[in-house]
Amino acid sequence: MKVLFASSEIYPYSKSGGLGDVAHSLPLALKEQCRIISITPLYRFIDRKKFRLNSPGTVCTMSIAGKSYTYELFRSEESDTLFVYNDVLCESEALYGYDNDALRFGLFSHIIADVARKMKVDIVHLNDWHTALAALLLKDDRVKTVFTIHNLAYQGIFDKKVLKKLAIDKKYFTMEGLEFYGKANFMKAGIAYSDKITTVSPTYAKEILTEAYGCGLDGFLKKHKKKLKGILNGIDTTFFNPQRDSTIYVNFDAAHIENKVKNKKEYYKKLGIKKREKPLFVFIGRLVEQKGISIIIDLLKDLSMEPLELVMLGEGEQETEKKLSILSGKYENIHYIKGYDEALSHRLYAAADFLLMPSLFEPCGLNQMIAAHYGAVPLVHSTGGLKDSVFEGKKKCIQGLVFDPFSKKECLAAIHRALTLYRDKKAYIKISTYDMQCDVSFNKSAKAYMKIYEALL
Repeated sequence: MKVLFASSEIYPYSKSGGLGDVAHSLPLALKEQCRIISITPLYRFIDRKKFRLNSPGTVCTMSIAGKSYTYELFRSEESDTLFVYNDVLCESEALYGYDNDALRFGLFSHIIADVARKMKVDIVHLNDWHTALAALLLKDDRVKTVFTIHNLAYQGIFDKKVLKKLAIDKKYFTMEGLEFYGKANFMKAGIAYSDKITTVSPTYAKEILTEAYGCGLDGFLKKHKKKLKGILNGIDTTFFNPQRDSTIYVNFDAAHIENKVKNKKEYYKKLGIKKREKPLFVFIGRLVEQKGISIIIDLLKDLSMEPLELVMLGEGEQETEKKLSILSGKYENIHYIKGYDEALSHRLYAAADFLLMPSLFEPCGLNQMIAAHYGAVPLVHSTGGLKDSVFEGKKKCIQGLVFDPFSKKECLAAIHRALTLYRDKKAYIKISTYDMQCDVSFNKSAKAYMKIYEALL
């Protein structure tokens, strides 16, 4: 079986969030069971020398709507990844957010379909709206398509005029196809024309069929419910491994949990914190409403009076960053670090006693799994993949603190339960070491995807 795995971002080459991590980790797990090749854009900012992509690529030409487009294919020497270079798609300083994103990723979908045909693959695995049009382009081919929705909130909605530029027949601009309130919705192409739809957790697969989480597509998804399945993500436990992680202060594992404390002491020393017996809570993520940032901001005054330290690492809307900077300066035990730093995030996981993850909604979430693997107990809102992976009062993986409904009051109550747990050192260490031994790898997910692939052939 030959599989082409398409994603607009793959770590370590490009990443804006969880999609990049999953697009790195899932193919690694799948390659043990099938022949899988990833395909992603070779953006301008990707260091070709670092990843050994200097040799001339294979040049291909396509005609789309009477216009000729050239793309080059480069293969990584370090992984089974194909890199696509096209000047329209790749000559950008960032991944997304440009006026021509519809054309950029429409071209990427055309390239995916072209490569799939040339390579004679059996399965094309598409991810999110950036690759979704390929499902439509391949619908009459023998190749089967699987479309994974990582976050339904981002759908790729554009002016319908772009469809002509992409040679998409107007017959597909209907309610059953791409039409969405007079605009073209790329996500709908993946839903309508793929052979199988997956989401990144079982609960999220149910949630997106409701008005509250369906983002305007709940009715459309219900029509395609029979081909929808939720599969919980995992993490790359080789990359996220406190026993061998070179970015953290001191390596440790469940059998040497005392070394985890040394990471916290070192980080507290860096922050200038003298009362090192206080628990460390960390938040790592985008500063957007999805991640529950409004609840965190509302809680900061209360948390400033609690015996804890809170470190937040992330970036987002300028107004939110400004608020956090001001409040961080106002409260001695609240610390905000603007931006994102992969190595620093590892050190925070290693140092933390608790991960704060009060997401309003969360298709899957990876932070709770990474934190648990580093012995930091997750505190989460019961939604999506968080509901499927973190449990309170149950002997299941992962054990943590769970609150519901989504409110400041319930979140604060969970934080108080966390502080009570932390005071009982024996009980806390028992949960922390238990979580470290949970299987949060992609092995189970890979087996579930293999069953889907095999059923389609």
